[in-house]
Amino acid sequence: MQYRKLGKTGLMVSEIGFGGEWLERHDETESVELLRYAGEKGINIVDCWMPDPKSRDIIGKAMAGNREKWIVQGHIGSTYQNGQYVRTRDIKQVAPAFEDILKRMQTDYIDLGMIHYIDSQEDWDTCMNTDYIKYVHDLHNKGTIRHIGLSTHNPRIAKLAVESGFIEMILFSINPAFDMRPATENLDSMFGDYDAELSGIDSERAELYQMCEEKEVGITVMKGFFGGRLFDAKTSPFGTAFTPLQCIHYALTRPGVSSILCGYDTKEQVDEAVSYETATDDKKDYASVIASAPLHSYAGQCTYCGHCKPCPINIDIAMVNKFYDLAVQQPEVPESVQSHYKALGTTASECVGCKSCEKRCPFGVKIADRMVQTAKLFGC
Repeated sequence: MQYRKLGKTGLMVSEIGFGGEWLERHDETESVELLRYAGEKGINIVDCWMPDPKSRDIIGKAMAGNREKWIVQGHIGSTYQNGQYVRTRDIKQVAPAFEDILKRMQTDYIDLGMIHYIDSQEDWDTCMNTDYIKYVHDLHNKGTIRHIGLSTHNPRIAKLAVESGFIEMILFSINPAFDMRPATENLDSMFGDYDAELSGIDSERAELYQMCEEKEVGITVMKGFFGGRLFDAKTSPFGTAFTPLQCIHYALTRPGVSSILCGYDTKEQVDEAVSYETATDDKKDYASVIASAPLHSYAGQCTYCGHCKPCPINIDIAMVNKFYDLAVQQPEVPESVQSHYKALGTTASECVGCKSCEKRCPFGVKIADRMVQTAKLFGC
């Protein structure tokens, strides 16, 4: 298992994580064993947005004796009222629900205290201007939560989180279909019809990923499989099917992303996700699927897929494009981006314009032109 630093938190999280949403639909003993099995396979991060007692008990029992090996995303504002999930900012409900996480997980701290599920500006304003956010900061100051995170499906809210200065990581929904969608406050619309004109990564989402990379706000990924719809050509907006490994690779190649949290029913599904670590490039290749799809091709847009390799003079074209995209988001090239770019060794200015890379690019990116633009921007 490969591990990545989760932004400014400094935590090293497994590339493949565990989304706990499906734990409650199985026998408790079976689910405890499943989570422990995932841990044996190297998975060390688990998300618990679920407020129901069974899910929280399962995670607590699975971690017993190994708490320090797990990184937990625990959500603040996800409550269980009259047997139902209720999202709320009412401290009278929020505080007992969070204390319940600690009790049921048999722990005195949560690694990542998540501001739970903000998708609207109104909800953001409510959270940031009431006792809710004071409670979050109090938990952080006491060390009850080690780091503050936020979960959202809206890139505009995510950008507010990045700019807040105190939110260190984001749980964000990423998959090839969602990435085409413009920002919305209505999650259900993300699963609706995809208009023919949608193509390529939406500019706000692309900007968010670049911001997170630059400002070291780590991203963990939810809904990476588009609710399973991407696995069937009939339900995929692209008119063609993806494999789980292709979806995983897509998410993990977005700037700023540290881990994708998959849902599991069986050990076999854990094995399939973890097989990403040893899979061949062909098995992980999402770019060819998108480029040849009958609908919504990403034509002309670099997705950092690496198909352009090898360069005859060893330019890491995907990384050069990534740093270019990072830099152009700012009025001036940030020193950190300039430093990382120069550290590549072979820079864009050394491109000889042979265009052999362009023949391999599935999206028809004018790479030679990009190298000229990049060299001019960075001065080398």
